[in-house]
Amino acid sequence: MSTSNFKLVANNKKAYFDYFIDETYECGIELAGTEVKSVRMGKVSVKEAFVRIEKGEVYVYGMHITPYEKGNIFNRDPLRPKRLLLHKSEIHKLSGQTTQKGFTIVPLEVYLKGGLVKVKIGLARGKKNYDKRADIAKKDQRRELERDFKVSKMY
Repeated sequence: MSTSNFKLVANNKKAYFDYFIDETYECGIELAGTEVKSVRMGKVSVKEAFVRIEKGEVYVYGMHITPYEKGNIFNRDPLRPKRLLLHKSEIHKLSGQTTQKGFTIVPLEVYLKGGLVKVKIGLARGKKNYDKRADIAKKDQRRELERDFKVSKMY
């Protein structure tokens, strides 16, 4: 992706810590005009958000978009469910995989791509506590190696 038409607005770092991400999908999102303006200003949070498939449509719940300051009566509820736009084949594939034990769908990023608001969602499996501890240990080990390399590089 070229950086000229891509701008990251919000990401969900907690999702990478709590889940193994198996597949990712880029999808559009159905928003009102004032919500789009608020997203362009970076006033969106996906930390507590989750995705559900209902009646063949995909919705994201808990995604907070702060009401636009100059929007007055046109502002929508900041926590309302928002519909995600995916191809029907992708929806069928996701719904089939989420019926399996342990799989869920989580939003990973919200970004602007070519003037459009896009959401990156991931098919995720939950991590156990020992998996999280292993990830923390790997990060610490990598950090130590980088620190040692930086110190040896100085001499």
